[in-house]
Amino acid sequence: MVQSSAGNPLVSKAPVETAPGGSAAGAAFVGRPRPRARGLAHGLVEDLGDKIRNQSLRPGDKLPTESAIMQAYGVSRTVVREALSKLQAGGLVETLHGVGTFVLQPRASGVFRLDPGEIAASVDVLAVLELRISLETESAGLAASRRTDEQLVAMRSALDDFEKNVAVAGDTVGPDFRFHLQIAQSTGNPYFADIMRHLGTTLIPRTRISAIRNHEGGGAPYLSRVNREHEEIYAAIARRDPESARAAMRIHLTNSRERLRMAQEAAQQKAKADAGAGQGGPSSGNSPR
Repeated sequence: MVQSSAGNPLVSKAPVETAPGGSAAGAAFVGRPRPRARGLAHGLVEDLGDKIRNQSLRPGDKLPTESAIMQAYGVSRTVVREALSKLQAGGLVETLHGVGTFVLQPRASGVFRLDPGEIAASVDVLAVLELRISLETESAGLAASRRTDEQLVAMRSALDDFEKNVAVAGDTVGPDFRFHLQIAQSTGNPYFADIMRHLGTTLIPRTRISAIRNHEGGGAPYLSRVNREHEEIYAAIARRDPESARAAMRIHLTNSRERLRMAQEAAQQKAKADAGAGQGGPSSGNSPR
């Protein structure tokens, strides 16, 4: 059930939430403002982000259901999902499929900093991620239906190697690729695996973007988050749950896409500002802050 309290007006404390249309969920959000017109998802991100940063929503708190947020803000499910993806990409929340979305401990910089010189590479990586979202979402669902016990063991081995190498600052790209390739192979359709092999390890964003490799002081916190997302995918495939497997894979890849998109936008803005300053633009006469 979604509860409302003076300290946490949007937090669901109980593990089972009121079904859409229930009075408790509606009461928790009565009077909440509709996001700003310049972008419904952007406005929702700003409002929830502000609540997280000012501790109205605290680390570990569970957000209300998508339906409750839709009702409170008067927006569609698509807007809510886009906003939650952006909050995840910013390191403010984490979604566990079938469990809910939880507030994380805010960090000084939830998104890696992309050097303006890497903008061209990031455009191509974004294109690959868009392809992967469509390809691997279905791949995960088919794998959940068709995988063998031996293939599941191979997935588990890849994740164990990933986790071990995070701890010792070893290679995580190899185990990452093995995990995704094994899912493709587990579909029973050779074309999924053929496409993955053709792309190779270049489909892993951090192989092509140095800012991702260097994110958060060596990458251990970032990589641990990535592997938690992997574990969600694995768990759904292990219990032969196609819909949950699709959802977990989509969350994983959408998070990667949104993190990169946000960093790309920041780098483009910085490049424009630097260009304006170099040409004697409006910012060139201002003293540094």
